[in-house]
Amino acid sequence: MFPPRLEDRPKRWPRGQKFTLSPEGGVAEEAYRAAVATARASGRAALDAALAAWAAPLGVQPGDGIVLSELRQARRGIPELSRALEEAGIAPDEVRAAIERLVGAGAVSPVPLASQVGF
Repeated sequence: MFPPRLEDRPKRWPRGQKFTLSPEGGVAEEAYRAAVATARASGRAALDAALAAWAAPLGVQPGDGIVLSELRQARRGIPELSRALEEAGIAPDEVRAAIERLVGAGAVSPVPLASQVGF
């Protein structure tokens, strides 16, 4: 078995890196909540279809919306997100992968670290 290609490996974010919704991410998060609310009364199949329809144009996974929802209220790092989503059965590796996809889609932005901000 070959080692993963460099471009296939998840990005390693600096320690303490926090993330926030971009303006596009705010719109995507609202659309995610609307899809969940609309489909909730129609059963699991309708919810799965609604989330797939929400995710497809963004190029993300249907479950990534929950990460957007967690970032709606505050800037958070991957460890904070992982703790918040642990009860939902979402593993830290899944949180990291969701952040990668959401950053790639432009829905989430890394917050500049203090060491990166020029004074």
